[in-house]
Amino acid sequence: MPELQGLLTPATASSLAVLGRLVTAALFGGIVALVYARTRPVREESTFTVTLVLLSVLIAMVTQVIGDNVARAFSLVGALSIVRFRTVVRDTRDTAFVIFSVAVGMAVGSSHPAVALNGILVVGVVAAVMSRQSIVRTSDPYLLQLRIGIGHDAETLLRTVLDAHVRDRRLVSMATARQGMALEVAYRAALGDESSASALVKALNRLEGVQSVTLQREGQLELAA
Repeated sequence: MPELQGLLTPATASSLAVLGRLVTAALFGGIVALVYARTRPVREESTFTVTLVLLSVLIAMVTQVIGDNVARAFSLVGALSIVRFRTVVRDTRDTAFVIFSVAVGMAVGSSHPAVALNGILVVGVVAAVMSRQSIVRTSDPYLLQLRIGIGHDAETLLRTVLDAHVRDRRLVSMATARQGMALEVAYRAALGDESSASALVKALNRLEGVQSVTLQREGQLELAA
């Protein structure tokens, strides 16, 4: 025992504490990723779950580096300000889970694992309940993107074809393109029949005023016309 006490110096004890926090952050980050994967309406292979785990560990590490040093915190913000993130987030729930992972990492890094654990329990239950209220009730929603001449009303032009081929749809975005000469419209949609994807693209492409059509199963290759 004296030999073990001799090995357990303050520096060693501190290193073990840091390691323990990082391992805990990794475990909790894994739970966050699991909640994300189980509550997503889209079942797909994604690196986002790995990102959530790594983000939790990194934030825990950063929190321990900063500690109570305000100057160090501002230095870190300045160092990270040169980084530019250009990844488009298709679902705002993804942003919520990024914040979730950051919060868990901060809680563990600041020696408040109980806060992280309770947060995981509450957010996990809420995410599970809300995932059942998804508007697009399908395991394989599509992203439908169209470019339309600026002189046409999108809903009026597309309604007949969409009603015939799409079981459920939700408008995601609408924006001008080509210096205001065209309108880009995006829907999340659930097809009435898996085999109707090609028919939908062809029918939309035949409409006067439709310049381009892209139908893409989220996370996979696209079908364009």
